[in-house]
Amino acid sequence: MPGATHLATKVELTISCENLMDMDVFSKSDPLCALYINTSGSQWYEFGRTEMILNCLNPKFAKKFVLEYYFEMVQKLKFSVYDIDNNTYDLGDDDFLGEMECTLGQIVSSRQITRPLLLKNNRHAGRGTITVSGILSVFLTFQTDTPKYFNELKLHHEIKQFLWWSDPFLEFFKQTETGWQLAHRTEVVNNNLNPVWKPFRIPLRSLCGGEVERPIKVCSSFQVEFECINPKKLARKRGYKNSGVICIRHCQVLTEYTFLDYIMGGCQLNFTIAIDFTGSNGDPSSPRSLHYINPDGYNEYLAAIWAVGAVIQDYDSNKMFPAFGFGAQIPPTWQVSHEFPINFNPSNPFCAGIEGVVAAYQKCLPEVKLYGPTNFAPIINHAAHFARQALRQNTASQYYVLLMITDGVITDMDQTAAAIVEASRLPMSIIIVGVGNADFSAMEFLDSDDKLLRSPWGDVAARDIVQFVPFRTFQGNRMALAQSVLAELPDQVVSFFNSYNLKPPNKSSQFSPS
Repeated sequence: MPGATHLATKVELTISCENLMDMDVFSKSDPLCALYINTSGSQWYEFGRTEMILNCLNPKFAKKFVLEYYFEMVQKLKFSVYDIDNNTYDLGDDDFLGEMECTLGQIVSSRQITRPLLLKNNRHAGRGTITVSGILSVFLTFQTDTPKYFNELKLHHEIKQFLWWSDPFLEFFKQTETGWQLAHRTEVVNNNLNPVWKPFRIPLRSLCGGEVERPIKVCSSFQVEFECINPKKLARKRGYKNSGVICIRHCQVLTEYTFLDYIMGGCQLNFTIAIDFTGSNGDPSSPRSLHYINPDGYNEYLAAIWAVGAVIQDYDSNKMFPAFGFGAQIPPTWQVSHEFPINFNPSNPFCAGIEGVVAAYQKCLPEVKLYGPTNFAPIINHAAHFARQALRQNTASQYYVLLMITDGVITDMDQTAAAIVEASRLPMSIIIVGVGNADFSAMEFLDSDDKLLRSPWGDVAARDIVQFVPFRTFQGNRMALAQSVLAELPDQVVSFFNSYNLKPPNKSSQFSPS
């Protein structure tokens, strides 16, 4: 999938507790926190432990946990606190002080969470609480496009000569306890005595451990402005002055905002769910229908709602999701509607959590008549209305995501293409999940990965905002479906806000470099 984000972002977690239970008779508890991770079902594995703190009921642990964060996955975490009474590694023989379960997404979206510690029977562990906060990694970006002297940044440097004749490159070194360590090497500019290197990024942690005042060293194969002295030539050649000079035309520390910067900086993701109620889905009373009213509570629409909803609900602060249907005759007039709230409350179409969406869908299904045609444009324009209002605020505080679940061919393709092209200029993305075995070529056309979508009237989309995934590809694998559906969303959020030069709304809430 071109444009998808496949590289993980590092998130550093810091743990503290308050009011732990005192399990020792002659002293206070000696707490330690163990982190367990669950990404597939019921199996937990231990990721790591903090240090033990002696005689302390309000510990602030120095040991950090650095995790790889994936937006499109539900990463379940469990923090278990123990009073360490012996020198064995096994925690089973130590006093249990309580635990807390959450997801990494919840930590990221809240930046810091404080929860009560619970015992194995889900009772509160006294007044004990645990607080988990997160820190992001940032990058140092170098550009070589405008004249500016490297030493204006007050970065300490030492220039040495590595003679590769006219094929120059740069090497950046960080200072460590054991000496200089290579942090980054640029590309080689072949056969060029006046090289200009492409902009490049160096993680601040890799370059200077996050300490911007720490010295770095820049070595070059060919230098301009700063004299490059080759000791061998200097020793054996009369009149030798230098082997050239180096000029790094522009070097500055830039903050390149990531998806997590925006989420942890206060940007809210607003999800709207739209469900296809057209007649091509089949009679809901039939087991062959995609809308089958199954006594076991399962059909393909429900599976798609649960799979995607399990991930997205961590990023909505109030967990209230507007849910709409399209393509059905609705009571009491039985007119066909392409934009009706499935809870039949036009003034308040919000459902409480994904559970609320599922309950509203199950209640709505027997009360409507599946009909047609399959028109996408009305619901896209509905979501775009709110995204347009958010854009007028000129902040990166709101981003809208429309999840459409459908079974077949679009009947208003021209209007849909035009609506998507218009929405591409708004803080908005569209996710389409195709259920059943219909021809989804129209969906593939809208998911314009190879080239930007063009409306029938010649307007070209500003960016690719549509992600289409056929449900049948995943055969009930909810985790894989969610990963595929949501893989492109972080890049779409970042690309939009960057194109408008919009910073995270709460810059003061951004964490220090890690």
